Amino acid sequence: MKKDIQIGYEHFKSINELNETEKKLFESAKQARKNAYAPYSNFLVGCSVLLENGDIYTGNNQENAAFPSGLCAERTALFWIGANFPNEKIKKIFIIGGPREDSENTPPIPPCGACRQSLMEYETKQNENIDVYFSSLNEEVYKVNSIKDLLPFYFDATFL
Repeated sequence: MKKDIQIGYEHFKSINELNETEKKLFESAKQARKNAYAPYSNFLVGCSVLLENGDIYTGNNQENAAFPSGLCAERTALFWIGANFPNEKIKKIFIIGGPREDSENTPPIPPCGACRQSLMEYETKQNENIDVYFSSLNEEVYKVNSIKDLLPFYFDATFL
């Protein structure tokens, strides 16, 4: 039996279409991107994470000459939150990525596969979806209501 995969998403042509919380997350991710350490790829990524208690934390990619010892922005933030606030639910994550010399032509940058899998682990752990937003500096934004929309054939603890 053949089935088509359908994903739910929202597309915003500008951050002006976002609510105030989402705009704040965009700006936090944009600022975090500026602190990324990416001397090898020159591809900067920042993210901001909104917790259930209303606090926002950020992360950015951290490269290393000994590939693949670096870490993506999303996992930098997620793992720090998991280590410091293990029982706090993650409500939203906002990701902004692109070349150091970003232009208006850079499309929205989604999370990589490893980050999708890590987000899946946190959704499973908290038994609640995480809104995932991704963009570039051109301010076009995509939103999915669960990482499952970006990772439909996900692997989780039920397979173990």
